[in-house]
Amino acid sequence: MLNRVLGMVTMVTMFPAVALAQSSVATDVTRAEIDAVYETLGGSIDKQIKVVDVGKSTNVAVGILERGALETEGQVGAIVHHDVTEVYYILEGGGTLVTGGPLEDTAEFPSDSVAVTELIGPSGRGTFQGGVSREVSAGDVVVIPGGVPHGFSRIPDRIKYLSIRVDPDQVLPAGYVNPVIEK
Repeated sequence: MLNRVLGMVTMVTMFPAVALAQSSVATDVTRAEIDAVYETLGGSIDKQIKVVDVGKSTNVAVGILERGALETEGQVGAIVHHDVTEVYYILEGGGTLVTGGPLEDTAEFPSDSVAVTELIGPSGRGTFQGGVSREVSAGDVVVIPGGVPHGFSRIPDRIKYLSIRVDPDQVLPAGYVNPVIEK
């Protein structure tokens, strides 16, 4: 037994990446957890479910979002995450998503806001001066790289979607589990 423990210690110190890979496990985000966090949205549109350190200085986060009916006339608001890439998976509803293009009237989110520290990392907002519009609906997946402005110009009823956030600079809190589902 002692030889086995010493062998593992040697492996961890000499080959840490191999040792970590062998002891790694997958992280589940279950439908029950998604539903439980979704039920707490209340007046918020976005809640983080979990943030996982996947190695190589990268986190992956999973959040749930819902936005109500929206019909913009004229200028469309945008948000841009400087470091975090988002992958949207539309669960219900749909709308018109705008991405890309320059922004005007920009402002940064406060660095100590929950949006920055827990949800999306350093980010700003502004008004689109162009961009590409597309209709999205249940079942669609959209990949929005970090640095790409995005926002909805029209939502007929509501849209509910998961956001899988790829965080290559680990600006989000690794190991975060929403308090609603923390065991």
